[in-house]
Amino acid sequence: MRERGTAVIALAVDIGGTKFAAAAIDAGGVVHARAEIPLSGSGPAEQTLHDVVAEITARVPVGRIEGIGVGSAGPLDPVAGTVSPVNIPGWRGFPLTGTLERMLPGRPVRLAGDGQCMALGEWWRGSPGSAPSRAMLGMVVSTGVGGGFVFDGAPYLGQSGNAGHIGHITVDPGGSPCPCGAIGCVETIASGPSMVRWARDHGWAGDDAKALAAAAAAGDAVANLAFRRAAGALAIAILTSAALFDLDRVVIGGGVAAAGPTLFDPLRQAIGENTGLGFLRRLRVDPTRLGRDAGLLGAAALVLLQDTRNLPPRSHPR
Repeated sequence: MRERGTAVIALAVDIGGTKFAAAAIDAGGVVHARAEIPLSGSGPAEQTLHDVVAEITARVPVGRIEGIGVGSAGPLDPVAGTVSPVNIPGWRGFPLTGTLERMLPGRPVRLAGDGQCMALGEWWRGSPGSAPSRAMLGMVVSTGVGGGFVFDGAPYLGQSGNAGHIGHITVDPGGSPCPCGAIGCVETIASGPSMVRWARDHGWAGDDAKALAAAAAAGDAVANLAFRRAAGALAIAILTSAALFDLDRVVIGGGVAAAGPTLFDPLRQAIGENTGLGFLRRLRVDPTRLGRDAGLLGAAALVLLQDTRNLPPRSHPR
C-alpha cells in the first residue's frame, strides 16, 4: 500500500489505438512523471503496456501509488476487467485489469473508456477557478471517434460500461461500412483515416490527417471539404446528444481536433445552422484545454475522486 505520510498518487494509464501512455498524478492534478510508447508491429501490445508502466514505476516509488486508473479504447467490460479495442486486433477480451493487478499487487484498478476518462479529466482540471459543468460530453476525434459523459461530477458508464460511443451514431444511413459493423457512423466520416481516405478518393495526394489539416489551412479545396464533411457529421452527433441529455458543454480533443479553427469554425457553423430547440443554444463547444493529458488526468480521477467510486466492482475470479 501507499507509504505513510506521502501525497496520494494515482498511476494513470491511457490505452489508445496507436500509443500507450502512463503518468503518476496527485490529487491536485499535478503530473509527477509521464511516459508514452507508440504501438508497433515489432512486439505485442501487452509488452508495450509493461514497458510504459515500468517507465513510471522506475521514476516514482511503487509505495507512493494509491491505485491504478485506466482509460481504454473499447469496447470494454469494466466488471470483468477486459477490453477489446477495435484498433488492437490482438486484444479481444484482453484481461487488462488483471494484468495491471499482477504488475502492481495490492493496488485497486479502476477501468473506464478512453473517451469517458478524457471527459472526466476535462471536467476535473480543464477549467480551474470556474464552476464545473453539470452535464458535459468529452470527445476524442483522432484515429477513431470516441466520447464520454460526465454528469454532476461522475462519469456515466452505462449498463455495460460502454456509454459515450458517440463515434458510432449513424449519421449517413447510405454511407460506408464501419469496423463496428454498422453503416454510416460518425467515425466513417470524421476520423482522421476516414477523412484522408475520402480526400484521396477525390484527388488529394497527401499522407495523413496532419498533412490534410495543413492543406486545408493553406486553402486546398478538397482538404477543406473533408473537414466540412467531418464537422457536419460531428455536429449531428453533438446536437443529438445535447437534445437527449441537456448538455451545457462539449470538449473535443484528439489529433484531428488539433487542427484548431480548420475543424472548429465549420463545426460551430454547422451546429448554429442546425440548432432548433432554445435550450440547445447555450451549448458551448470548445477544444480541450488539457491536450494529450486529458485522458490521463481522467484515469487518475477514477482513483482520486470520491464521486467516481460508484464504478462497477470487479467480480470475475482472479
